[in-house]
Parts: sequence; structure tokens; C-alpha cells
Amino acid sequence: MTNTKSVGGAQYQDVGDGYFEKRTLKRSAGFWGIWGLGVAAVISGEFSGWNLGMAQAGFGGMAIATAIVIVMYFTMLFSIGEMSAALPHTGGAYSFARAAMGPWGGFITGLAETIEYVMTTAVIVYFAAQYANGALMIFFGFQVAPFIMWFILYAIFIGVNALGAAIGFRLAIVVSIMSIAILAVFVVVAFTSGAFQVDKLWDVVVTEGNSTFLPNGFGPVLLVIPFAMWFFLGIEELPLASEETKNPQRDIPRAGIVALVTLLVCAIAIFIVNTGVNGATAIAASGQPLLDGFALMVPPALAGLLAIFALVGLLASLQGIMFAYARNMYSLSRAGYYPKFLSLTGTKRQTPVNALIVGAVIGYLALIVVDRTAAVGGAAANIAGSVVLNIAIWGAVLSYVMQMASFVILRRKFPKATRPYVSPTGIAGAVVAGLIAVVIFVAFLFNPGYQIAIAGIAIVYIIGLIIFGVWGRKQLVLSPEEEFALSGGVHGDPQKEGYDAMEKEVFGDKK
Repeated sequence: MTNTKSVGGAQYQDVGDGYFEKRTLKRSAGFWGIWGLGVAAVISGEFSGWNLGMAQAGFGGMAIATAIVIVMYFTMLFSIGEMSAALPHTGGAYSFARAAMGPWGGFITGLAETIEYVMTTAVIVYFAAQYANGALMIFFGFQVAPFIMWFILYAIFIGVNALGAAIGFRLAIVVSIMSIAILAVFVVVAFTSGAFQVDKLWDVVVTEGNSTFLPNGFGPVLLVIPFAMWFFLGIEELPLASEETKNPQRDIPRAGIVALVTLLVCAIAIFIVNTGVNGATAIAASGQPLLDGFALMVPPALAGLLAIFALVGLLASLQGIMFAYARNMYSLSRAGYYPKFLSLTGTKRQTPVNALIVGAVIGYLALIVVDRTAAVGGAAANIAGSVVLNIAIWGAVLSYVMQMASFVILRRKFPKATRPYVSPTGIAGAVVAGLIAVVIFVAFLFNPGYQIAIAGIAIVYIIGLIIFGVWGRKQLVLSPEEEFALSGGVHGDPQKEGYDAMEKEVFGDKK
């Protein structure tokens, strides 16, 4: 019979010797590896997705939305940096909320991140397939059916991530630099060719009583924030690499901020220049805005070649975000919230391959369902990508609200916890980021176009909460995340303390 112990409405199992040995990760990342992971995970947002809100809000409205998002991400990342340094284990958002709000808070937040990263991967696959097919058409005159291209992309990057974190971190640095380079090339060509025109920024038709800056008034600004978030979505994943980082307390906060500044420069440049080349009206309907911009500036053959390089940006994020959902699912599985087979890593590569495969299957099926539903309804070509993008964004926003609430609670609840990095904006910054996230969350509810995304998440949460309430909360394991919470922040670093620091405290001597 398994030895169990009830603590705070949850039941912990004594999993015995060998459990954590089968679920180990390898520390291989330094500062630049974490920087590369952060940039790689996000930079596809500069290539596709952000532009889909341009028709509603115009260039001015999107600029305001982007400014709001920038404030949110900087204040939020400062807060996450502090929590990640104090809780240097793989759980990330789930870990923060678990310590602050108990098992239910941990599960709700962890599930939100799962939705965010699995669906973000699906969106990147969707847009990467469009870029890949665009290049195929230019060079060879044919395209591959989208559902086949999606399958190919998922299969390739399951394989890439399965090679191990050490390879993944090195690859992230390379593809991040390549992605930044192709964005720089776009900006240089835009200005040297004369293709950039300021007038194109303001070519959205103005409705009565409004201006070229806000062609549909201020109302759409809040509604297009989800698309502005695409410039930075995913940068918050870095704490998920804590147990694969050599010095997580130092490198994750610092590398996160440097990565965010890097992305900020790229986002501002491409937001202005890509719009000024394509035109605000035309870019709003594009699934491949950078490629469409290149096509306006250079000969077709060269545009196709540049499309291949542009595809690198999306593939960079595909690798980075798949890393995120695999570690998110790994940590929740290791702690017993998800089925425990998802956290098995093997002994050689030490990578959660089961989590990689399950997340890919879920994302692929979501794309198929949404795409088929849109086709039957006669919706626009990019509706599938937009719907899945909104599912990812809403999952992200929910996790942001929970994480910022966790920051405030942890400051008060665990005052003695060691904090190697302290947020420069403190509680005030967390409150600002949390309030912006709440506004975005509420704005979703009032936009009819987002109802499919909201319904999808609601169904997932209803099912998830029922399963956790009936079964999951009775299956928990004393993982590092759980030990930190139960010890009041005393047991925090599994690298120093091992993975069974509280086993005797909770279960007593071995039977």
C-alpha cells in the first residue's frame, strides 16, 4: 500500500526510490543560452500574427496597444525574475501560484500556461506553414496541403527538442541571431529601395467622426491588444529552464531582461517598417507580412530566398515554445497534477519526450478542428490562425494575472525566502502588470470575435477542474515546487538540497 499524507486539501504520495532519477534534467545553459531561448521563443511574433489587428485599430490604435503591452511585459518580467530566482525549479508559473495560493492555485495557473504554450506552438506551426508554402510556390510552383505541412513541422521539432537541452540552447542562440539579421535586412532594404512610405501607415479607411490616427475610434485599442502581445508572448517562459541552467538565480532574471530589450527593438522596427512597406490595410489580412513586404521590394526569386530565411524566425519560436510546453507539462506531471508518464525523461538525453509528443498531438488536433470549422462556415483564410492565437493569448493572460497575484502574496507570505534578485518595480510593478492583464482578460469577454476561443478554454477548464478535484489532488508528489510551498520557502533549490528534502518530514521513516 502506498504511503500517503494529506496536507492542505491535497494528498501526497510517497513515490519511493528511483522516482526522480527517472525524471532528471541536465544543466547546460548559461546566460546566452537563456537569452537565445527567450528571443527564439518569441521572435516569430515579429514575423506574423501582430498585424491581424491593424484593420480594427489602424496604425495609431495598434501603436497604443503595443505601448500598453510593453509596460505590462517589463513590469511583469521584473516580477517573474524575482520569483524565478527565489524558486529555481522548473515549475515556473505553476510553482509561483502553488506557493502563494495552494494546490488549486497551482493547478489553475499551470493549466493556463499549458494552454498558452500548446496553442502558441499551434499558431506558429500555422504561420510557418504559410511561409513554407509561399517559398515552395515561388521556387517550384506548388504547395503542400496545410494539414500535411503542420504534421511535418511538428514531427521535425519533436525530433529537434528530443536531442536534448544542450543542443536546443545552442540552436536557440544561432536561430535568434539569424532571425534578428533577417529583420535587419528587411529594414535596410525597405529604406534603400524607397519602398517604405509614411503615408501607407495611415491608409485604413476612416469612419465618420474619427481620425487617421484612430480610424475606428479608441474602442478597438483594447480589442487588438492580444495581437500586440504577439510581439512578446512567450518571454515569460524562461523560469521553465531553471533546472537546466547552471546558475538560474543569476542568469534567468538578467538574460530575460536583455532578451526583452532585444525583442523590443525588433518589434518597434518591424511594426513601423513592415506597415510602411505593405500598407496598414493590406498587412491586416496577411498571414506572411514579412514575405509580402519582401515581394514588393525585390525580384520574386530573391523574395523566395528571403522567405526561407524568414521562415527561420518562425522555426526558432517553434523550437523555443515546444521547449516551454514540454517543461510545463513535465513539472506538473512530476508533481502529480498531470499523469506521471509525461515527466519521464530517460537517462541519455534527459528530455521529456512524452510531454513533447502529447502537446504536439493536442495542438495539431486543435488546428484541424478550428480549420475545418472555419472552412465549413466559409470564414476568411486566416480565421483558424486567429482563433488559435486568441486561445493562446487568453491562456497567457490568465496565467499573468495569477502570477502577479502570486508575486504580491509571496512578498507577504514568505518574507524570509531568499531572493537573489529583487524586482526594481516591486509590488507596484506587479500590480500594474496584473491590472493590465485583467483589462485584457475582461476585454476578451466583450468581443464577439473571441467567443470561440473563450468557449474552448472554458470547456478545457471545466473538464480539468473536475478531474483535478476528483482525482488529481490525491496524486501529488513532493517535487521541488511542492517542497518550497510546504516548507514556507525554506526548501527552495533542488540542485543544493536534492529532490527529497522533505520526504522524512512528511512521511517519517521508510516503512
